[in-house]
Amino acid sequence: MSAVALDVSAVRRRFSALSRELALFDAPGGTQAPDEVVDAIAAYLRESNANLGGRFETSRRSDLLVGEARRTAARFLGCGAEEVVFGANMTTLNFALTRTVGRELSAGDEIVVTRLDHDGNVAPWLELARDLGLVVRFAEIRDDTSLDVDDLAAQLSERTRVVAFPWASNAVGTLVDVARVSELAHEAGALAWVDAVHYAPHGPIDVAAAGADVLFCSPYKFFGPHMGLAYAKSALLERWRPYKVRPQSDEPLGHRFETGTLPHELLAGFAAAVEYIDSIGWNAISAYERELGERFLAGLPASCRLHGLPTMEGRVPTFCVTVRGQTPAVAAERLAERGLAVWHGNYYALEVMERLGLPDGAVRVGIVHYHTAEEVDRLLAELAGL
Repeated sequence: MSAVALDVSAVRRRFSALSRELALFDAPGGTQAPDEVVDAIAAYLRESNANLGGRFETSRRSDLLVGEARRTAARFLGCGAEEVVFGANMTTLNFALTRTVGRELSAGDEIVVTRLDHDGNVAPWLELARDLGLVVRFAEIRDDTSLDVDDLAAQLSERTRVVAFPWASNAVGTLVDVARVSELAHEAGALAWVDAVHYAPHGPIDVAAAGADVLFCSPYKFFGPHMGLAYAKSALLERWRPYKVRPQSDEPLGHRFETGTLPHELLAGFAAAVEYIDSIGWNAISAYERELGERFLAGLPASCRLHGLPTMEGRVPTFCVTVRGQTPAVAAERLAERGLAVWHGNYYALEVMERLGLPDGAVRVGIVHYHTAEEVDRLLAELAGL
Protein backbone atom coordinates (compact mmCIF):
# COMPACT_ATOMS: atom_id res chain seq x y z
CA MET A 1 0.00 0.00 0.00
CA SER A 2 1.50 3.34 -1.02
CA ALA A 3 1.49 6.40 1.18
CA VAL A 4 -1.21 8.13 -0.85
CA ALA A 5 -3.41 5.04 -0.80
CA LEU A 6 -3.86 4.71 2.96
CA ASP A 7 -7.57 4.23 3.44
CA VAL A 8 -8.18 5.14 7.08
CA SER A 9 -11.78 3.94 6.87
CA ALA A 10 -10.59 0.50 5.82
CA VAL A 11 -7.98 0.57 8.58
CA ARG A 12 -10.55 1.46 11.22
CA ARG A 13 -12.88 -1.34 10.13
CA ARG A 14 -10.19 -3.75 11.33
CA PHE A 15 -10.50 -2.36 14.90
CA SER A 16 -13.70 -3.16 16.78
CA ALA A 17 -12.29 -1.02 19.60
CA LEU A 18 -12.65 2.08 17.40
CA SER A 19 -16.38 1.66 16.79
CA ARG A 20 -17.36 4.11 19.52
CA GLU A 21 -17.74 7.84 20.00
CA LEU A 22 -14.70 8.08 22.27
CA ALA A 23 -11.74 9.40 20.27
CA LEU A 24 -8.68 7.58 21.60
CA PHE A 25 -5.72 9.96 21.58
CA ASP A 26 -4.17 7.89 24.39
CA ALA A 27 -1.93 5.89 22.03
CA PRO A 28 1.39 6.78 23.76
CA GLY A 29 0.17 4.82 26.78
CA GLY A 30 -0.91 1.89 24.60
CA THR A 31 -2.50 1.61 21.18
CA GLN A 32 -5.67 -0.25 20.31
CA ALA A 33 -5.35 -3.75 18.84
CA PRO A 34 -6.89 -4.78 15.51
CA ASP A 35 -9.32 -7.66 15.54
CA GLU A 36 -6.79 -10.06 14.02
CA VAL A 37 -4.63 -9.63 17.12
CA VAL A 38 -7.57 -10.32 19.40
CA ASP A 39 -8.53 -13.34 17.30
CA ALA A 40 -4.99 -14.74 17.36
CA ILE A 41 -4.88 -14.56 21.15
CA ALA A 42 -8.27 -16.24 21.47
CA ALA A 43 -7.42 -18.90 18.89
CA TYR A 44 -4.28 -19.91 20.77
CA LEU A 45 -6.20 -20.29 24.03
CA ARG A 46 -8.92 -22.31 22.30
CA GLU A 47 -6.74 -24.55 20.17
CA SER A 48 -3.13 -24.71 21.36
CA ASN A 49 -2.95 -23.84 25.04
CA ALA A 50 -0.14 -25.89 26.62
CA ASN A 51 3.37 -25.65 27.98
CA LEU A 52 6.40 -26.49 25.84
CA GLY A 53 8.30 -29.67 25.19
CA GLY A 54 5.48 -32.22 25.27
CA ARG A 55 4.84 -34.97 22.75
CA PHE A 56 1.14 -34.13 22.37
CA GLU A 57 -0.54 -31.89 19.80
CA THR A 58 -1.16 -28.71 21.79
CA SER A 59 2.37 -28.68 23.16
CA ARG A 60 3.82 -29.18 19.69
CA ARG A 61 1.70 -26.29 18.45
CA SER A 62 3.00 -24.12 21.25
CA ASP A 63 6.59 -25.03 20.40
CA LEU A 64 5.96 -23.94 16.82
CA LEU A 65 4.31 -20.72 17.95
CA VAL A 66 7.25 -19.63 20.13
CA GLY A 67 9.68 -20.31 17.29
CA GLU A 68 7.53 -18.34 14.86
CA ALA A 69 7.24 -15.45 17.34
CA ARG A 70 11.04 -15.28 17.59
CA ARG A 71 11.38 -15.21 13.80
CA THR A 72 8.69 -12.52 13.58
CA ALA A 73 10.46 -10.43 16.20
CA ALA A 74 13.75 -10.86 14.35
CA ARG A 75 12.16 -9.60 11.15
CA PHE A 76 10.55 -6.67 12.99
CA LEU A 77 13.84 -5.63 14.61
CA GLY A 78 16.31 -6.62 11.89
CA CYS A 79 18.22 -9.11 14.03
CA GLY A 80 18.70 -12.84 14.46
CA ALA A 81 15.98 -14.93 16.09
CA GLU A 82 18.46 -16.02 18.76
CA GLU A 83 18.95 -12.35 19.73
CA VAL A 84 15.31 -11.89 20.77
CA VAL A 85 14.23 -11.77 24.42
CA PHE A 86 10.55 -11.71 25.44
CA GLY A 87 9.31 -10.44 28.78
CA ALA A 88 6.52 -8.81 30.73
CA ASN A 89 7.24 -5.25 29.59
CA MET A 90 10.15 -2.97 28.75
CA THR A 91 10.76 -1.86 32.33
CA THR A 92 10.88 -5.40 33.71
CA LEU A 93 13.19 -6.51 30.92
CA ASN A 94 15.42 -3.50 31.46
CA PHE A 95 15.76 -4.11 35.19
CA ALA A 96 16.67 -7.73 34.39
CA LEU A 97 19.25 -6.96 31.70
CA THR A 98 20.82 -4.03 33.55
CA ARG A 99 21.25 -6.29 36.56
CA THR A 100 22.84 -8.86 34.29
CA VAL A 101 25.30 -6.42 32.70
CA GLY A 102 26.03 -5.19 36.21
CA ARG A 103 27.97 -8.40 36.80
CA GLU A 104 30.61 -6.93 34.49
CA LEU A 105 30.72 -3.45 36.07
CA SER A 106 32.89 -2.09 38.88
CA ALA A 107 32.69 0.81 41.32
CA GLY A 108 33.46 4.05 39.53
CA ASP A 109 32.24 2.85 36.11
CA GLU A 110 30.01 5.38 34.42
CA ILE A 111 26.59 5.21 32.75
CA VAL A 112 25.31 8.08 30.60
CA VAL A 113 21.54 8.55 30.37
CA THR A 114 19.56 11.50 28.98
CA ARG A 115 17.00 13.95 30.28
CA LEU A 116 14.81 12.93 27.35
CA ASP A 117 14.34 9.40 28.70
CA HIS A 118 11.36 7.60 30.15
CA ASP A 119 12.31 6.57 33.68
CA GLY A 120 12.27 2.95 32.57
CA ASN A 121 15.68 3.63 31.00
CA VAL A 122 16.95 5.73 33.93
CA ALA A 123 15.82 4.15 37.21
CA PRO A 124 17.39 0.72 36.49
CA TRP A 125 20.78 2.42 36.15
CA LEU A 126 20.26 4.55 39.25
CA GLU A 127 19.41 1.44 41.27
CA LEU A 128 22.40 -0.42 39.86
CA ALA A 129 24.59 2.56 40.71
CA ARG A 130 23.41 2.38 44.32
CA ASP A 131 24.28 -1.30 44.47
CA LEU A 132 27.66 -1.14 42.77
CA GLY A 133 28.96 2.37 43.33
CA LEU A 134 28.56 3.41 39.71
CA VAL A 135 28.32 6.98 38.44
CA VAL A 136 25.25 7.99 36.40
CA ARG A 137 25.62 11.08 34.23
CA PHE A 138 22.76 12.94 32.53
CA ALA A 139 23.04 14.32 28.99
CA GLU A 140 21.04 17.53 28.67
CA ILE A 141 18.30 18.55 26.26
CA ARG A 142 18.00 21.88 24.49
CA ASP A 143 15.18 24.37 24.97
CA ASP A 144 13.36 22.89 21.95
CA THR A 145 13.51 19.43 23.65
CA SER A 146 16.05 18.00 21.20
CA LEU A 147 18.91 16.02 22.69
CA ASP A 148 22.09 18.03 23.14
CA VAL A 149 24.42 15.57 21.44
CA ASP A 150 27.43 17.79 22.11
CA ASP A 151 26.70 17.66 25.83
CA LEU A 152 26.28 13.90 25.63
CA ALA A 153 29.65 13.58 23.90
CA ALA A 154 31.23 15.72 26.62
CA GLN A 155 29.91 13.30 29.28
CA LEU A 156 31.79 10.35 27.80
CA SER A 157 35.07 9.14 29.27
CA GLU A 158 37.27 6.07 29.45
CA ARG A 159 35.07 4.90 32.35
CA THR A 160 31.81 5.07 30.32
CA ARG A 161 30.36 1.59 29.99
CA VAL A 162 26.83 2.25 28.73
CA VAL A 163 25.01 5.08 26.94
CA ALA A 164 21.27 4.66 27.50
CA PHE A 165 18.94 6.82 25.42
CA PRO A 166 15.54 6.89 23.71
CA TRP A 167 14.83 6.67 19.98
CA ALA A 168 11.85 8.99 20.54
CA SER A 169 10.61 10.82 23.63
CA ASN A 170 7.40 9.41 25.05
CA ALA A 171 6.57 12.86 26.48
CA VAL A 172 7.30 15.41 23.76
CA GLY A 173 7.75 13.24 20.66
CA THR A 174 11.31 14.36 19.84
CA LEU A 175 13.38 11.93 17.77
CA VAL A 176 17.01 11.13 18.53
CA ASP A 177 19.67 10.41 15.91
CA VAL A 178 20.20 6.87 17.16
CA ALA A 179 22.98 6.02 14.73
CA ARG A 180 24.98 9.09 15.78
CA VAL A 181 24.57 8.50 19.51
CA SER A 182 25.41 4.82 19.08
CA GLU A 183 28.54 5.82 17.17
CA LEU A 184 29.60 8.12 20.01
CA ALA A 185 29.00 5.34 22.53
CA HIS A 186 31.09 2.89 20.55
CA GLU A 187 33.92 5.39 20.10
CA ALA A 188 34.04 5.57 23.91
CA GLY A 189 34.04 1.78 24.18
CA ALA A 190 30.50 1.76 25.62
CA LEU A 191 27.30 -0.08 24.79
CA ALA A 192 24.46 1.71 22.99
CA TRP A 193 21.34 0.88 25.06
CA VAL A 194 18.23 2.04 23.18
CA ASP A 195 14.66 2.53 24.40
CA ALA A 196 12.60 2.24 21.19
CA VAL A 197 9.24 1.86 22.94
CA HIS A 198 7.85 5.16 21.75
CA TYR A 199 9.33 5.00 18.27
CA ALA A 200 8.10 1.52 17.40
CA PRO A 201 4.49 2.47 16.40
CA HIS A 202 5.74 5.16 14.04
CA GLY A 203 8.56 3.74 11.93
CA PRO A 204 10.70 0.72 11.05
CA ILE A 205 13.45 -0.54 13.34
CA ASP A 206 16.76 -1.87 12.07
CA VAL A 207 19.07 -2.53 15.00
CA ALA A 208 22.11 -2.85 12.77
CA ALA A 209 21.54 0.49 11.03
CA ALA A 210 20.82 2.07 14.42
CA GLY A 211 24.03 0.68 15.86
CA ALA A 212 22.17 -0.63 18.90
CA ASP A 213 23.80 -3.17 21.17
CA VAL A 214 20.62 -3.55 23.25
CA LEU A 215 17.15 -2.30 22.32
CA PHE A 216 13.72 -2.51 23.91
CA CYS A 217 10.18 -2.04 22.68
CA SER A 218 6.67 -2.94 23.81
CA PRO A 219 4.15 -4.63 21.48
CA TYR A 220 1.21 -3.02 23.26
CA LYS A 221 2.51 0.31 21.97
CA PHE A 222 2.38 -0.94 18.36
CA PHE A 223 -1.08 -2.52 18.11
CA GLY A 224 -0.27 -5.72 19.96
CA PRO A 225 -0.82 -7.20 23.44
CA HIS A 226 0.72 -6.22 26.77
CA MET A 227 4.23 -7.68 26.80
CA GLY A 228 7.83 -6.62 26.31
CA LEU A 229 10.43 -7.30 23.64
CA ALA A 230 14.20 -6.84 23.73
CA TYR A 231 17.13 -7.33 21.41
CA ALA A 232 20.74 -7.84 22.42
CA LYS A 233 23.72 -8.70 20.25
CA SER A 234 24.51 -12.39 20.25
CA ALA A 235 28.07 -11.74 21.44
CA LEU A 236 26.66 -10.06 24.55
CA LEU A 237 24.09 -12.77 25.18
CA GLU A 238 26.80 -15.40 24.91
CA ARG A 239 29.08 -13.54 27.32
CA TRP A 240 26.60 -12.44 29.96
CA ARG A 241 25.69 -14.80 32.75
CA PRO A 242 21.89 -14.78 33.05
CA TYR A 243 19.74 -14.89 36.15
CA LYS A 244 17.78 -18.07 35.48
CA VAL A 245 16.68 -21.36 36.97
CA ARG A 246 19.19 -24.16 36.47
CA PRO A 247 17.18 -26.48 34.19
CA GLN A 248 16.32 -23.71 31.72
CA SER A 249 17.78 -24.29 28.28
CA ASP A 250 20.69 -22.16 27.08
CA GLU A 251 19.33 -22.15 23.52
CA PRO A 252 18.31 -20.05 21.79
CA LEU A 253 20.54 -17.42 23.34
CA GLY A 254 17.76 -14.98 24.14
CA HIS A 255 15.80 -17.65 25.96
CA ARG A 256 18.50 -17.76 28.66
CA PHE A 257 17.22 -14.37 29.86
CA GLU A 258 13.52 -15.24 29.90
CA THR A 259 12.32 -16.30 33.33
CA GLY A 260 9.41 -18.67 33.69
CA THR A 261 6.80 -19.65 31.14
CA LEU A 262 6.27 -17.19 28.32
CA PRO A 263 2.77 -15.75 27.68
CA HIS A 264 2.16 -17.88 24.60
CA GLU A 265 -1.21 -16.36 23.76
CA LEU A 266 0.38 -12.90 23.76
CA LEU A 267 3.14 -14.12 21.47
CA ALA A 268 0.40 -15.14 19.05
CA GLY A 269 -1.07 -11.66 19.32
CA PHE A 270 2.36 -10.07 18.84
CA ALA A 271 2.96 -12.00 15.63
CA ALA A 272 -0.46 -10.93 14.36
CA ALA A 273 0.34 -7.29 15.20
CA VAL A 274 3.51 -7.38 13.10
CA GLU A 275 1.57 -8.96 10.24
CA TYR A 276 -0.99 -6.16 10.57
CA ILE A 277 1.74 -3.49 10.31
CA ASP A 278 3.20 -5.27 7.29
CA SER A 279 -0.20 -5.19 5.61
CA ILE A 280 -0.34 -1.39 5.93
CA GLY A 281 3.32 -0.55 5.32
CA TRP A 282 5.59 1.90 7.11
CA ASN A 283 5.63 4.35 4.21
CA ALA A 284 1.86 4.70 4.36
CA ILE A 285 1.84 4.93 8.15
CA SER A 286 4.57 7.56 8.37
CA ALA A 287 3.18 9.77 5.61
CA TYR A 288 -0.34 9.73 6.99
CA GLU A 289 0.77 10.39 10.56
CA ARG A 290 2.87 13.33 9.38
CA GLU A 291 -0.20 14.76 7.64
CA LEU A 292 -2.32 14.45 10.80
CA GLY A 293 0.49 15.86 12.95
CA GLU A 294 0.79 18.91 10.71
CA ARG A 295 -2.97 19.37 10.90
CA PHE A 296 -2.85 19.31 14.70
CA LEU A 297 0.05 21.77 14.92
CA ALA A 298 -1.51 24.17 12.42
CA GLY A 299 -4.80 24.22 14.31
CA LEU A 300 -3.55 24.37 17.90
CA PRO A 301 -5.46 27.25 19.54
CA ALA A 302 -3.68 30.25 21.06
CA SER A 303 -4.88 29.19 24.52
CA CYS A 304 -2.67 26.11 24.29
CA ARG A 305 1.09 26.04 24.61
CA LEU A 306 3.08 23.36 22.82
CA HIS A 307 6.18 22.09 24.62
CA GLY A 308 8.45 20.64 21.99
CA LEU A 309 9.37 20.95 18.34
CA PRO A 310 6.91 23.23 16.48
CA THR A 311 6.84 21.26 13.21
CA MET A 312 6.82 17.59 12.25
CA GLU A 313 10.55 17.71 11.47
CA GLY A 314 12.50 15.60 13.94
CA ARG A 315 9.51 14.27 15.84
CA VAL A 316 6.70 11.73 15.95
CA PRO A 317 3.07 12.90 16.37
CA THR A 318 3.06 12.94 20.17
CA PHE A 319 2.35 16.38 21.57
CA CYS A 320 2.92 17.83 25.04
CA VAL A 321 0.47 20.68 25.65
CA THR A 322 -0.62 22.93 28.50
CA VAL A 323 -3.92 24.83 28.43
CA ARG A 324 -4.11 28.35 29.77
CA GLY A 325 -6.09 28.50 33.00
CA GLN A 326 -6.38 24.72 33.35
CA THR A 327 -4.30 22.20 35.24
CA PRO A 328 -3.42 19.18 33.09
CA ALA A 329 -5.65 16.97 35.23
CA VAL A 330 -8.67 19.26 34.85
CA ALA A 331 -8.09 19.72 31.13
CA ALA A 332 -7.87 15.95 30.61
CA GLU A 333 -11.01 15.40 32.67
CA ARG A 334 -12.96 17.99 30.71
CA LEU A 335 -11.83 16.48 27.42
CA ALA A 336 -12.85 13.02 28.67
CA GLU A 337 -16.32 14.39 29.43
CA ARG A 338 -16.46 15.41 25.75
CA GLY A 339 -15.46 11.97 24.49
CA LEU A 340 -11.75 12.62 23.97
CA ALA A 341 -9.15 10.38 25.65
CA VAL A 342 -5.81 12.07 26.42
CA TRP A 343 -3.19 11.53 29.11
CA HIS A 344 -2.05 13.99 31.73
CA GLY A 345 0.85 14.05 34.18
CA ASN A 346 4.53 13.27 33.64
CA TYR A 347 4.18 9.88 31.85
CA TYR A 348 7.29 8.72 33.79
CA ALA A 349 9.36 11.30 31.88
CA LEU A 350 10.54 12.94 35.09
CA GLU A 351 13.62 14.67 33.73
CA VAL A 352 11.78 16.16 30.74
CA MET A 353 9.06 17.66 32.90
CA GLU A 354 11.57 19.10 35.35
CA ARG A 355 13.58 20.59 32.48
CA LEU A 356 10.42 22.18 31.05
CA GLY A 357 9.35 23.53 34.44
CA LEU A 358 6.11 21.53 34.50
CA PRO A 359 5.70 20.16 38.05
CA ASP A 360 2.13 19.05 37.29
CA GLY A 361 3.09 17.62 33.94
CA ALA A 362 1.06 18.36 30.84
CA VAL A 363 -1.65 17.03 28.54
CA ARG A 364 -0.32 14.45 26.10
CA VAL A 365 -1.97 13.91 22.72
CA GLY A 366 -0.85 10.87 20.74
CA ILE A 367 -1.74 10.40 17.09
CA VAL A 368 -1.29 7.14 15.20
CA HIS A 369 -2.40 6.01 11.77
CA TYR A 370 -5.88 4.88 12.80
CA HIS A 371 -6.95 8.42 13.69
CA THR A 372 -8.94 10.57 11.29
CA ALA A 373 -8.71 14.22 10.30
CA GLU A 374 -12.21 14.67 11.72
CA GLU A 375 -11.05 13.40 15.12
CA VAL A 376 -8.11 15.80 15.09
CA ASP A 377 -10.41 18.71 14.22
CA ARG A 378 -12.81 17.70 16.98
CA LEU A 379 -9.97 17.62 19.50
CA LEU A 380 -8.73 21.05 18.39
CA ALA A 381 -12.22 22.52 18.72
CA GLU A 382 -12.60 21.15 22.23
CA LEU A 383 -9.16 22.41 23.24
CA ALA A 384 -10.20 25.86 22.06
CA GLY A 385 -13.40 25.52 24.08
CA LEU A 386 -11.45 24.87 27.27
